Amino acid sequence: MEPVVGVDTGGTFTDFVVLDAEGLRIHKVPSTPQDPSAAVEQGFRDLGLPDKVLVIHGTTVGTNALLERRGGRIVLLTTAGFEDVLSIGRQTRERLYDLFYRRPPDLVPPERRIGVRERIGPDGTIVIPLTADEVERVRRRVRSHDPEAVAVVFLFSYVNSSHEQVVRAGLADLGVPVFLSSEVFPEYREYERTVVTVLNAYLAPVMQGYLRRLQAWVGGRLWVMTSTGGTVPAERAVREPIQTLLSGPAAGVLGAWFLARRAGFDRLITLDMGGTSTDVSLIDGDVTVTRDVDLGGLPIRVPMIDVQSIGAGGGSIVWVDAGGALRVGPQSAGADPGPVCYGRGGQEVTVTDAHLFLGRIHPSLFLAGRMRLYPELAEAALRRMAAHLSLSPEALAEGIVEVANAGMERALRVVSVERGYDPRDFVLFAFGGAGGLHACTLAARLGIRTVVNPPHAGIVSALGALVAEPIWTHSQSLLVREDEVDDAVLRQVVGRLVEQGVAVLRREAVLTEGVRVTPFLQMRYLGQSYELLVPFRGDLQATLAVFQEMHRQRYGFERVDRPREVVGVHVRLTVPAAQPEVPTLPWDPDSERVARLGETSLVHEGHRHRVRLYDRSALRAGAVLEGPAVVFEATATFFLPPNWKARVDPSGHLIARPV
Repeated sequence: MEPVVGVDTGGTFTDFVVLDAEGLRIHKVPSTPQDPSAAVEQGFRDLGLPDKVLVIHGTTVGTNALLERRGGRIVLLTTAGFEDVLSIGRQTRERLYDLFYRRPPDLVPPERRIGVRERIGPDGTIVIPLTADEVERVRRRVRSHDPEAVAVVFLFSYVNSSHEQVVRAGLADLGVPVFLSSEVFPEYREYERTVVTVLNAYLAPVMQGYLRRLQAWVGGRLWVMTSTGGTVPAERAVREPIQTLLSGPAAGVLGAWFLARRAGFDRLITLDMGGTSTDVSLIDGDVTVTRDVDLGGLPIRVPMIDVQSIGAGGGSIVWVDAGGALRVGPQSAGADPGPVCYGRGGQEVTVTDAHLFLGRIHPSLFLAGRMRLYPELAEAALRRMAAHLSLSPEALAEGIVEVANAGMERALRVVSVERGYDPRDFVLFAFGGAGGLHACTLAARLGIRTVVNPPHAGIVSALGALVAEPIWTHSQSLLVREDEVDDAVLRQVVGRLVEQGVAVLRREAVLTEGVRVTPFLQMRYLGQSYELLVPFRGDLQATLAVFQEMHRQRYGFERVDRPREVVGVHVRLTVPAAQPEVPTLPWDPDSERVARLGETSLVHEGHRHRVRLYDRSALRAGAVLEGPAVVFEATATFFLPPNWKARVDPSGHLIARPV
């Protein structure tokens, strides 16, 4: 069989899952933030992969380019008089009471925002024609700025795109990509449409350079994870980089969902803690997709898996704010120099250093012994910081873990309690290299009775990329009240979008047999400025009822006195792909004894405990572990606190519950 490789690039490690004739193989290498493709190349060399493979890649290149403002040099063309939409925005304030707050710089400075003399009305009629002379004037202005990409956002182009099309034709000889809002994001709301189109153009040069280098190295086919949990060819990711903004976290959620279903769980809250950040999401029978995401100070209104991210990972740097409070992150030591205990020159204490000092990480068992840790360096750094704060090093280390836990607990409550869900009705599915170190403590605080930690927990995101399926998504604005539209009209719109999507997939040489069509309606009560994405199965009345229930759960009320409005139609096409077999473990309760590596001491909640150490690779189904215990494997560590018990299920998951 043709090898398939799932790759996830994180801030600290780059993970690989290979599916070939030998079965599933896993691998981990340190990330290379300056050029993420270098770590991918190193992993391929280590694995000895052939030249021609199918690679499915979850990446944070686009996210980092936005957050660090390292995108391409672009020009924005707008309808004359609307050049400053990007700056004016919605007049919201990120920090209302911070007198010294400075918003991030605009993606396009004023001198590269060009107004075009043209105008289309809300019904699609041409109010001010676009002349050939005006197109030539604009072409000369654009050329003078020597851009890497051009974004075109004209008023009401989602109704009539003719003027945007004419301008693109007029710029063809410049040899730079031109992105039209009528193609990138054909929806109403001028500011949001401008943001999405500009951001798509802004990221395109970065993604093109990165993916071209990677494609040249891997030699075979390269597909990229999208924020909705599907995959697209590298060529489409270059054209639509906006779709890859939450590529990495989406892969983690998808991998967790794949494993959880096979373990018999369909209601779970995911906890993905890596080296740089922690990502959490709620799954209630299916992954949750939202269009209400803000990133880097910008509203990104394209569909994405609902993931809450906080800057609390194993490599997150510990610091003290102006008020003397202990803080963790969002700054990270990353892969280079990494935490102090890596011995690569890091000087600032991190969460990993705290865990190592407390005894929850063993210096000779980290990454199955493939990476040496230096506990004496971590202890020295903690003692220096503790002396400055007049604390014992043990109190400081536990305080660091506590601060990290507090941030993660808030994120878990956002995706559950604030969404109208009781977390006690879910299991906590913890993965990532460090997720298992915090999972049981967080579950206890939320009243969650079951924690699930999968085998090879540190590479679940790479597995998610491996099991993801080809996808195509698109939308169309409608803006009609419930009494102005019927099932036939909505089905017609869905049908047009499906035809468009099938054509795209066929051009990409994707077999569309058995394609799954998932339509949604964007709905709200008349007068609201926010919508919910509601599944549409061809019956508007049934969809309206579902909308009211979703609205009640999310916001706590219904408006039976207010008509409802269909703002737009969104369609997702998913092509089924072969799924890997999850190996089962033989039944051997006595493997608990065989897997013991010895004992050590560990600090937990101010007390020192004797704990058993376990080699997870030796555990078999039926084994039962009693806390306190620490379980080590090649990609992650799991801490079982006192008064907790864990059993190993046939798929190798650790199922932990309080005694």
